[in-house]
Amino acid sequence: MCISVEGHASTSVNQLIGEPVNPEHRKPSKNLAPQKLTAPPGDPKRDTRTRSRPSVQERDRSNRMTMSPPADRGQAVGLIIFVLGLGTLLPWNFFLTASEYFNQRLKSNITSNGSSGVAAKDYNYDSWMALLSQLPLLLFTLLNSFLHHWVKPRLRVAFSFIVIFLLFSLNAALVRVPMQPDTFFSVTMATIWFINMASAVLQGSLFGVVGRFPSRYSTLFMSGQGLAGLFAALAMLFSILNTSSEADADRSSAALGYFITPCVATLGTLLCFLLLPYLEFARFYLNKHQSQSVEATLELCGPTDKKVLENGSKHQEANGKLFREPEGDQERSSVLQVFKKIWLMAMCVTCVFAVTLSVFPVITLRVRTVYQDNSVWDKVFTCVCCFIVFNAFDLAGRSAPSLVQWPSKESPLFPICVFSRLVFIPLLMMCNVETSNLTILFSHDCAFVTIMALFSFTNGYLATLCMSYAPQLVRSKDCETAGSLMSFFLVLGLALGASLSFLLVKLV
Repeated sequence: MCISVEGHASTSVNQLIGEPVNPEHRKPSKNLAPQKLTAPPGDPKRDTRTRSRPSVQERDRSNRMTMSPPADRGQAVGLIIFVLGLGTLLPWNFFLTASEYFNQRLKSNITSNGSSGVAAKDYNYDSWMALLSQLPLLLFTLLNSFLHHWVKPRLRVAFSFIVIFLLFSLNAALVRVPMQPDTFFSVTMATIWFINMASAVLQGSLFGVVGRFPSRYSTLFMSGQGLAGLFAALAMLFSILNTSSEADADRSSAALGYFITPCVATLGTLLCFLLLPYLEFARFYLNKHQSQSVEATLELCGPTDKKVLENGSKHQEANGKLFREPEGDQERSSVLQVFKKIWLMAMCVTCVFAVTLSVFPVITLRVRTVYQDNSVWDKVFTCVCCFIVFNAFDLAGRSAPSLVQWPSKESPLFPICVFSRLVFIPLLMMCNVETSNLTILFSHDCAFVTIMALFSFTNGYLATLCMSYAPQLVRSKDCETAGSLMSFFLVLGLALGASLSFLLVKLV
């Protein structure tokens, strides 16, 4: 007995996405009678067709599972990304808090047998440290923008963490080793160079990885970096309060603890990063082929189907990463092509950090309290009002975009808000700066703290918006390139700000 195969030649898009076909649209076969539309129950051909074609409900459920991201169970991925941000800057911030330890060792001329000499040499440690930290950051962040096409992020991040761990272990081992100041200075400067070299590759790689996730995960990463600065500032405060009562042996133990702590933090952060690909939610965004298959599947869906899928999953993000226009070119864009799409955000993040580094901490360190009669407050004023206030409000600014994101990335107000931060440069220069050549308009401590709070909050808020907006302006396959480029322009802003600070110091 013959069976009809009508409708197979005109399979519609509705069948591909699981919607039933309207029988009125079927054309009757010319060779068979219209009444013979089905095979008898015992026909093996009919049974084969029945078994191979899933039901409408099964196909709809399968499409939803393919196109919708899984849940971030227990916010595990968000927590790991926060820890990655914390672990990225925590080692270097602890290195900065040990500045007093390095200056102390360089002041005393220690011979190879441990006896003290009388000569002392000014190594200008702080200036050299600033120079040898910013230069490798700038160079290797630029290198990482091109490196990510050939070296996988997993290898780059793991290698950077291992290098940082080994270098901090070396500094911890040298705490109890007597060395000539010249040798110690050379070793320390080389350590600073290589730590920042690894940190540049690490930050650029992690910004590229985080750029693949929805925008709120970029906010979590930036918040983690802000918390690292706050931890370092609190450690500095405790160090200042205990310095007067510590013996030399106690200071040596404290320095040893400073370097062991970031070693442990680096290992913990590395383990968190290695755990990330094993989480289902992270694999959804990290797997490039899966993302492309989602986009290819969505090309078959009409606007109505996309809207249903968006409303059906509570984990869809508003950045349009999953439901963007079909992309005909399956190749990654070049670095120049990506830059043309994110250049405004790149300029904005450069401006944000250039303004910040031009006056912080070079100018803000010179501000003095009006209550100099209070010896305790005078001792901790700079640490509390400069470093702790800055890092606390910077952390608040980095966390705020998870609640509200204004202005939007398309708004012309966004670059206006960024460049309006230039007003903080004269405001901070006219605070109660010691031996200032300018007119002091804000002498009271409360005025300085208020300006610092606004200055640091806008730094964290606008920088986080820049870093989270940039990946939204490019295709999903170019998010890593956009993140690496934004990391480079962030470091470029740091370098420009540090260079501008030398000129501003002469004006004050």
